Amino acid sequence: MKPYLIDSHAHLEMGQFKADLEQVLEKAHTAGVIHIVTVGSTLAESRRALKLAEKYGEVSAVVGIHPHDASDMDERALEELKKLACRKSVVGVGETGLDFFRDRSPRPIQEESFRLHLQLAKETGQPVVIHVRDAYSRALQILEEEGLGERGGVVHCFSGTTEDAEAFLEMGLYLSFTGTVTYEGRKNREWSEKVLSLVPLERMMVETDCPYLTPHPLRGQRNEPSYVHLVAEHIAQVKKLSVGDVARVTTRNAVAFFRLPVDLPSSKLAYAIRDSLYLNVTGSCTNACTFCQRTANPVVKGHDLRLRRDPTPDEMVDALEDEGWQNFSEVVFCGYGEPTIRLPEVLQVASRVRELDPSMKTRLNTNGLANLYHRKNIVPELTYAIDTVSISLNAQDAETFDRLCRPSLGPDAYGSLLDFTRKCVAAGLDVMLTAVAHPDVDVEACRKIALDMGAGFRVREYNEVG
Repeated sequence: MKPYLIDSHAHLEMGQFKADLEQVLEKAHTAGVIHIVTVGSTLAESRRALKLAEKYGEVSAVVGIHPHDASDMDERALEELKKLACRKSVVGVGETGLDFFRDRSPRPIQEESFRLHLQLAKETGQPVVIHVRDAYSRALQILEEEGLGERGGVVHCFSGTTEDAEAFLEMGLYLSFTGTVTYEGRKNREWSEKVLSLVPLERMMVETDCPYLTPHPLRGQRNEPSYVHLVAEHIAQVKKLSVGDVARVTTRNAVAFFRLPVDLPSSKLAYAIRDSLYLNVTGSCTNACTFCQRTANPVVKGHDLRLRRDPTPDEMVDALEDEGWQNFSEVVFCGYGEPTIRLPEVLQVASRVRELDPSMKTRLNTNGLANLYHRKNIVPELTYAIDTVSISLNAQDAETFDRLCRPSLGPDAYGSLLDFTRKCVAAGLDVMLTAVAHPDVDVEACRKIALDMGAGFRVREYNEVG
């Protein structure tokens, strides 16, 4: 199935697309690009961007004056931008910011224009699209002084250091990436891998910045929205995800940020991440972890996991069939709750999977408190239908566990988790203990606990789910 992508920053209003725009849009549609945000760089181009957005349903506009043309940002221009920013098809203000690489407008004038755009975004209730080149520290300083509006901002075509990325993420900004991340050469590859590894996918967007910055291996050609998949593919490679994972998350990010007129998929019972197929067993949980976003934002790798009710075993099997479960490497019982709360249903579906395809691996993701919850040892039942058990340890001791994970099952929870792990190892199950990289979690102490029990160990990123 072709991943659906959004090109979050293009320049379809520029003259390079005048002769064949219809063909460019058709090619983008064929390539799986479902929406394009075209971004004005001058007043005239902002007007053209709006006209395109009003003509084509798959296009939205952002209006503003580029730092190169900041000298044009006078009172008349500001008033016109204000009117444009309030039009229905306009979804943002920009691109604005600082470009100290080319310095086509004097730096003080760039800074004043940047401030005016930030104020305009707040006044009109729009997000801001930011261009920064060789000016990250100064741009950050101005952002701190002026503040962002409620809708926030995105730094497009991010080219800064990991320290720059951390600073902008700390402000709540999104970072958007272009074909530059695909460019060859040792220095660029090292930069790309460091930055893309650092930035959570949930804070990323993908773009072409066409007609510029054509991705490898098409450099030398005019860039266009259909090539955005090359950016997504490179991010997927660095983050060890599927292109579908990157597409789902960045599409959801762009839709939410710009409030694009795009329908997102509804909640799912079976959902793919990498080459595993997960089952959304329940929304209920016996923990209330401080780092879990389950109630605030029940989305994992672009999948909406909200459940109106818990699914029946037949519904779960049907969902597996709908997703083509035999094309995956494993079936994982997970979701946004604790699956062992529904142990009979999990075992029934797992047994059905094993019956249909004995070679298919099955995994249970759990908080390890099933024995305490059911008041019996459930491990012997697992051995008939489950191959791997992944247990969320998340703490080096009971005090930290109680404080971070807030179990509803009482003070014996942490001890019960450790005992459950030992029993799973003794039963011959493939056991993996995991810990979130939270500031209060001693990861190395958790690793030692796992190794001493004969279990595997994996660290989960604190700021990235899935």
